Amino acid sequence: MNIGALEEHYKLELAPLYESDEAKTLFSLAAEQVLALSPSKLMMQKDAAVSFINMQKLFSILNDLQIGKPIQHILEEAHFYGLVFKVNENVLIPRPETEELVEWIISVCRTLSSVNSFESPKKLSILDIGTGSGCIPITLKKHLPNTQVATLDVSADAIAVAKQNARQIGVEINFITADILTFQSEEKFDIIVSNPPYIRNLEKNEMHNNVLLHEPHLALFVSDENPLIFYKAIADFAKTNLKPNGKLFFEINEFLGKETVDMLSNREFNNIELKKDMQGKDRMVRAGL
Repeated sequence: MNIGALEEHYKLELAPLYESDEAKTLFSLAAEQVLALSPSKLMMQKDAAVSFINMQKLFSILNDLQIGKPIQHILEEAHFYGLVFKVNENVLIPRPETEELVEWIISVCRTLSSVNSFESPKKLSILDIGTGSGCIPITLKKHLPNTQVATLDVSADAIAVAKQNARQIGVEINFITADILTFQSEEKFDIIVSNPPYIRNLEKNEMHNNVLLHEPHLALFVSDENPLIFYKAIADFAKTNLKPNGKLFFEINEFLGKETVDMLSNREFNNIELKKDMQGKDRMVRAGL
């Protein structure tokens, strides 16, 4: 069987779950890992034969896709902001909207640390809350090497994955295993950022089974009665642990933008900015003290 025939087979077998273009992308990702071919080379070599061993590997990936397993978990890697992160069932798969949050923070940090040429740049301190794969703190440290970055998560399994990613990408991060609902510290930070659990139980019916069945619910869901539980705790922590003129950044539930802004306003944060993602959804908030 050649590459083109295998791609068509993927599209046919995945039709009940994925649109044709999505299935094509999934095949491209699988082929890139198994055949070591970039998407552009893959397009030019559709008549090339695939060895029996590689064909079996691609069929095995297809079988996992048919039961709804995310391609990132099958390949054990996900791309985020130009970097490759190890992922598994213990961490959320990094999302494109989180890349937008990281881009915003990098831009703000570069502005905060810029001074006139006669002085040394200010070394900023950043705390990320809700480590997961480590995509936020590791990416920030990679692109802002002059910062001190710490990150916190309640899950020891998630911390283990994030530590592996930090070693692989080559950055030094301070990892803290703790629950932000009870965590206290005397350390002060210039930036606190979090992408905490924010999906209400009532929204589960709108979600794809590959998320519901294969990604950690601990990192996804909150109760319908208190959906801002983590935002409130983090905001209260930030009130004590942000430096003067410090900034708090959140990724948020698109349906709770007003509620999140009101919560921050009630806690006397200022310069609160609600920002839309590229899809036009309320997705990010920045606030200051």
